[in-house]
Amino acid sequence: MFTRAIGVAAAGIVALSLAACSSPSSTTSSSGSGSLPTVKLMVGGIDKQIYLPYQLAQQLGYYKKYGVNVELSTEQNGGVGAEDAMASGQVDMAGAWYIHTVDFQSKGKDVIDVVQLSGAPGEREMCTTKSGVTSAADFKGKTLGVTDLGSGTDELTQFLASQQGIKRSQYRTLAVGAGSTAIAALQRGTADCVMTTQPTVGALTAGKVADTTIDLATTDGATKALGGAWPAAGVLAQASWVKSHQKATQAVVDALVATMHWISTHSAADIANKLPSSFVQNSTITKQQYIDGLATDKGQFLPDGIMPAGGPKVIFAMEKTLGVDTSKLNYADTFTNSYAEKALKLEGLTETTTPAGADG
Repeated sequence: MFTRAIGVAAAGIVALSLAACSSPSSTTSSSGSGSLPTVKLMVGGIDKQIYLPYQLAQQLGYYKKYGVNVELSTEQNGGVGAEDAMASGQVDMAGAWYIHTVDFQSKGKDVIDVVQLSGAPGEREMCTTKSGVTSAADFKGKTLGVTDLGSGTDELTQFLASQQGIKRSQYRTLAVGAGSTAIAALQRGTADCVMTTQPTVGALTAGKVADTTIDLATTDGATKALGGAWPAAGVLAQASWVKSHQKATQAVVDALVATMHWISTHSAADIANKLPSSFVQNSTITKQQYIDGLATDKGQFLPDGIMPAGGPKVIFAMEKTLGVDTSKLNYADTFTNSYAEKALKLEGLTETTTPAGADG
């Protein structure tokens, strides 16, 4: 899911972080305040706006402030996904979508979400004018671009189609990645639409390549299209790892909850100015376009790290529609608000998101 064009610009950062992944998770790292536990966290496309909190926390110095050294890495296009790397033990945590906890648990893998960062996928269905697609009802006979086959965007595309009674055999999905590869697919006509995020959305709009057909970029947009808040970006880990690394888990959540509060109290320009320059300005997007896109879609981010009420229920319903057996699963086993609640208390903050309980 990592964009090739932006990935080249961010290669230095990625190379260092991937190299760091070779060290065991139990190692410690020296800092000015002494030795800190080290946590390896892989993100499903670290330069994407939907995943900006993980890097922003690093830029703000919050991980070390709250007592943990976090080694960030990003999944590579065509490589192992962040959630799969976590589930196989290659990394400790994954910056990925909550829906993967349901996928893993349905297959007997106990993976949980320890903090929720967004209440919407942050995605937009971008379609060319000549495609004739104005809503999901027009998907029949079209080629629809997704980041990768089997990815979250693939599942979302399938769900949108199914809501309109369109069968999987009545349209084609094509792996197009994001950034320059997604843009090229639309320009060449190999795809009629692509599901993608900022900053690719901004580049497509500015270049008049495609327009937004379905908005899943904000909680309000997700609620309209999907029937409720759709919890996306979070921090996933194996339950056994969390149980044996309570202090490190809490420190990571403390840092990210503080980051979410920072996001909620700062402008899109403030956020962009804190991120690596290669994330916000490259061959496909200008910094101002990045800022404009973030200002529009900033509503996807939750201010407190709390799982929104009804979110798990929407995810479970979607998974059932896609054929995932959730009959033996419970909402409460797939996520926990306990670490975020402790983080809020530490910061002297109160919950602003209505939390999901055991009944969803």
